[in-house]
Amino acid sequence: QVQLGESGGGLVQAGDSLRLSCAASGRTFSADAMGWFRQAPGKEREFVAAVSRSVGPYYADSVKGRFTISRDNTKNTVYLQMNSLEPEDTAVYLCAATPKGSWRDFRVWSFWGQGTQVTVSS
Repeated sequence: QVQLGESGGGLVQAGDSLRLSCAASGRTFSADAMGWFRQAPGKEREFVAAVSRSVGPYYADSVKGRFTISRDNTKNTVYLQMNSLEPEDTAVYLCAATPKGSWRDFRVWSFWGQGTQVTVSS
């Protein structure tokens, strides 16, 4: 059974940093794209970043220059380093794997984690 498990969320102040991790189990994703989305209350799930072994990374304009996605295929894990956090970054952050179309469309991703809450206070 495939599982994606996020960790690293929390409550921070504006300007702080957080590092999210997503560990995958059940199969290897080294040949697949993996990415991060976020969802704030009342809003649609939003693309944040994604990378594959040969393509990317790609970032949403709102996080470009502040967030960095990376992956360790030996650990089947993808990371999201978030710097200079802003209150607008507050959301549940979800890990995803194996897209079957445009990476920025959350509906094409095959596997999802449960999410980790990130709250940024001003």
